[in-house]
This record gives sequence, structure tokens and C-alpha cells, in this order.
Amino acid sequence: MAVAGFSAPGDSAGLALIGLTLTLASLVVGAVIWQRTADSRAERVRAFSLVADDAAPCFMTDAEGVLLFRNQVAEAAYGPDAHSLLAVLGNRVVDPAALLYRLQKRAGAEGAARQDIAARDGALRVSVHLSGADHLFWRIDHFGEAPTILNLTEPVERPKGGGTDLEDVPVALMVFGPDGVLRVANRAARDLMWQGELRAAMFHDIFEGLGRPVSDWLADVVAGRHPGGAEVLRARRASEESYLEVTLRRYVDGGRVGALAVLNDATRLKTLEAQFNQSQKMQAIGQLAGGIAHDFNNLLTAISGHCDLLLLRHGQEDPDYADLEQIRQNANRAAALVGQLLAFSRKQTLKPERLDLQDVLADLTHLLNRLVVERVGLTLAHRGQELGKVLGEIRADKRQLEQVLINLVVNARDAMPNGGSIRIETEPVTLAEPLKRDRASVPAGDYSVIRVIDTGIGIAPEQIQHIFEPFYTTKRVGEGTGLGLSTAYGIVKQSGGYIFVDSVLGVGTTFTLYFPVSDGGEHELAPEAQVRRLPSRQGEGVVLLVEDEAPVRAFASRALRLRGYTVLEAANAEEALKTLEDPRLEVDVFVTDVVMPGLDGPSWVKQAIERRPNVRVVFVSGYAEDALSEDQSRIPNSVFLPKPFSLNELTRTVQGQFH
Repeated sequence: MAVAGFSAPGDSAGLALIGLTLTLASLVVGAVIWQRTADSRAERVRAFSLVADDAAPCFMTDAEGVLLFRNQVAEAAYGPDAHSLLAVLGNRVVDPAALLYRLQKRAGAEGAARQDIAARDGALRVSVHLSGADHLFWRIDHFGEAPTILNLTEPVERPKGGGTDLEDVPVALMVFGPDGVLRVANRAARDLMWQGELRAAMFHDIFEGLGRPVSDWLADVVAGRHPGGAEVLRARRASEESYLEVTLRRYVDGGRVGALAVLNDATRLKTLEAQFNQSQKMQAIGQLAGGIAHDFNNLLTAISGHCDLLLLRHGQEDPDYADLEQIRQNANRAAALVGQLLAFSRKQTLKPERLDLQDVLADLTHLLNRLVVERVGLTLAHRGQELGKVLGEIRADKRQLEQVLINLVVNARDAMPNGGSIRIETEPVTLAEPLKRDRASVPAGDYSVIRVIDTGIGIAPEQIQHIFEPFYTTKRVGEGTGLGLSTAYGIVKQSGGYIFVDSVLGVGTTFTLYFPVSDGGEHELAPEAQVRRLPSRQGEGVVLLVEDEAPVRAFASRALRLRGYTVLEAANAEEALKTLEDPRLEVDVFVTDVVMPGLDGPSWVKQAIERRPNVRVVFVSGYAEDALSEDQSRIPNSVFLPKPFSLNELTRTVQGQFH
């Protein structure tokens, strides 16, 4: 039975018609599928063209990770042969498959994701944005040795016939007119940095930097006088310090010429760069300060040493005695200033002694008054004096303690730009039970307390927990090192003390320092003023003195001979080793400078003690002991004497090596 329009199965003509109909249908369906695929590909091409000139490598992949497109920067950096992101990252990061899986999964749930990861040649930031249901944009920023970046000079031209709207592109984009007026800021750009009204915003209202007007840069790019490129600029309207990497290219949209800006957040990178630069600056300043301190310590050793020699021949009744005392006291003050240089460079040698805090503050008052400006008042007070309470002595390094107080006063001064007052209080405090605060526990006992109180702007609660961290500062970049409070914290802790901070915004800040009272059980050396007049036991023995600074060598040799030692002099290590070639020569102690032209102190001493293992050693230096500690630990029977040293300090140290 035939059905209208069709033949029965046995009819050959009907079969032919059916076959022709099916063939035509397949062709139509195939054509539709091909057209949709072509349209989809063209859409992807148009979308990717908007980031083709990005300064960083960019890729588009499908859901399986197969590369569909890559920009010229990506091809130059990673080569043209890779067919997947797994191949691109395979030999650069650990477990790239897991990294890509995590990022793609997060992008599927949140629309975008990124992760910073260590690579073989630096650090990478891998970012991904979901585009449609099954395509992804990838961007790889390199923070180490940067991959080769092409200098792309061709302008970006928006595809004709519509194309992809900038609003939906998952990369922060802005379009500016030749006059610098913002025309378009897509969603990603607004989410990244925009605050305020879009209308009539100018390029120079949004960004600053370069060392020249940013509007000139934009005008040059639009006019074709400059190829564009990437620059790190500061965002003007950000509530906090914010930096953006801005890649600027000439842009043509429907015949209108402008500039396309591709934005990438560079705040973290810029912060790390600033910290690194600040660290390098501090290291350079520290080396400079250490070098200056070394030279000054040699001069001060000669000045104070020869002054000591003169004082041995002039009693208090002598008319020249007062003048000599003035020279000695001022040399000591200069030595204290040099000590502050070494403290600033963090190269100071720890010399703990028993101290009266009120005496320390009295000596430091002149310097502190010079540090504060006229609009800031400075007062000292002792609480408990009216009750007859006595402030107990503490054990600490005087110079380092002074550095702590200087740091705190300078910070207090800077916290009062409009003026105010600083009050330094001392108070004896007895803790009947342990004091627990700020994750620290102060044991029960007697303490001498110092408070530095200001009426400044205060510290925010979220900042207080970080202020003792190295490189953390609430000041603007370039105004603070971030090391002052961390250094103060270390000095206080090294002295067995505790430091706490209390602050109220708009009211002021108080730093409280607890130092345990010294029980007097330590073997303390007498003050220099007394030791200088104490007779020392006459020395017996031979000392080889090696010092390249002639004035220091002259003073040291005279001082040791006055104490009865036989002194052999050498101006350098080579001369000392030649002197020791005589096997008949008996030497008991080497007194040697550490830093000298040619062989340094530790180097020549190592050679000498191979044949003379029983000789004891006194190392002297204008640098800190910690620069010598590793070498000194390998040399038995050695001690360190920092410059500048007095006559009695030198002879007492040498005499100690004979016991």
C-alpha cells in the first residue's frame, strides 16, 4: 500500500527519491552546524583580540585545557608548539595539573580565580576568567626574570560589525579619548579600582606616576608618537595605597581614535619592591655607618688613649688636669655618638653594665631635646619619689638602651604633626604575681619601669599587633624604615626586659618598658673614671702588637710598656708573620686589629698558632664583635676588645690573658 508522496518499498524510483531527500537534509544540517561553529570561532577570535596586545602572556582554552588562542607575548615567551596549558607550565612549576584543576574549578564556581606560585625562574601569578560555558581566558604574570616581551606597536582596532562588548570581557579594560576623557570602563575595571562618578573622569584624575604628566603619555600613544607599553602607576582615587600595571595601546572604534588601557593589580608586587628597595637602602646606609664608625673609632682610640697617658702624669691639682678631663669626656661623648651609628646599622657590640635609669635619662636629655621640634614639649618625671620609692639599678647596655629611648621619642614626635607633648616617666614597680598581657608573662619581682607617653594621633587597634614586626610601618613610603620598633623590641628582650604599647586614636600612645632590677650578683667592672686611677699589677711577658693605624699602635705600645710588658710592634699581618719566623722568639699574647690591608687579623693568627698553639689572642676592632664571632670561635684562647678602648681597658684585657 502506497502512502501519498512515497513509494512502496519495492518501487525503485521511490527509493531513489528517499535517498536524495536524506542526502539534502544531511547537507543542510551540516551546513547549519558548520555555520554555527564558524560563528562561535569568529566570536572567540573577536573576544580574544581585545587582550591580544596585553603585556603578559594570555591564552584561551576549552574546558579540557586545549589551547585555542595565544597572544604574541605568550608565543614569544613559551614557544608556538605547546597545545595545552599543562605543556606550558609542565617544566616550570610543581604539579601543574593540580594547579590548573583547582583554578578551573574555582573559576567555574566564582567566574574567576588566581593563584601565586613559585616557579623555577621566579614567581608566577596564574589568573583565569570563565568565558561562556566552556571557554576560559588565562593570564600568566611573571615576577622573576621576565619572559621576553614583544614591543607591539600596532594599534588595536575593534572588530567591525559589532563583536564582543568590552563590558563582558573578563579583563579590566578602560577606553580613553584623545583628550584623556574616560569613555568606557568595563565591569572588571570597575571592580578592580573604580570609586566615584564615571562621567568626565580624566586619565590624569585616575592615575599618577612616570615622573612626567601621565596625560602626555596618553597623548603620545593616541597620536602614534609612542608605541605604548606597560607602566606601573598609582591609583589616585583608591582609599589605600594602590598600584596598577597599565598597558596602553592606540585604539580605533568605529573610526574614533583613542587609547585602550589594560589594567592589572600591581599593589602587592609594588609593596614587595618597595620593601626590597628599603631593605637595600638600609643595608647600604648600615655599611656606610659601619665604615664611618670604624674610622672614627680608630681616631677616638688614639685621642682618648693619649689623653689617658697625659692624665697619668697630671694630678687633680695640676692646672692642665681640667682641660685633659674635658678632652677625655668629649672623646667619650663622641664614642657614644659613634655607638649610635653602629646601633643604627645593627652592628653594635653588647656591653651590659649596671645602670641607674635616671642617670641615663639625665645624660640623654640634651640629645632628646634636639630631636623634638619646637612645637613638641618634652618632660621627665619620676613617679613614686614622693613616697620614698627608689628606682633600682638594671643590667643593660647603655648605648642600646639610649637607642631604644631615641627611637620611641622620634616616633612620638612624628605622631604629633600639629604639636603636643612627650612625657618620659620612671617608676619602681613590684609585681606580687606574674603580669600576663599581649601573649607575654612578666614574672613576679621588682622592676624599674620607663614609660614614653605622647599626645599624638594614636595607633589603630588592627595595627598594634604588627608594630614590632620588621619592616612594618604606619608612615608613608620613604618616611619610615619599619625597623625602629623592631630594633627596640630586640634590645629590650635581649636585656631581659618587656615592652608593651597602649594607644587610643586621637588621644595618644604609651610605650611601657619593664626591666628587672639587678640584684648586684653579677661581677661588675668599676666605672671607667675609677678604673683609670686604680693601679694595675705590673705585667710580665711578651706582647706582639699588630695594628695598621700608627697613632693607635703608638698609644697601645706605650700603654703596655708602662705596665711592664715587652712589646713587639708590626704594622700589618705580613710583618708580624716575618717577626715570628725566628724560633728563638717567645711570645705570650697577640694583640691584633681585625681589619687590615692584606691578611686580616683572624687569617694571620690562624697561620701563626699552627706553630705557636699556646699563644693567647686579643682581637681589637672598630667594627662589632659579631662580625668576628665565627672566625673567633675557631681560634682558642681569644677575646675581643672593641674600639675605642681606654688605657686601663687595654691593659686589663691583656693582663686577663695571662691568667
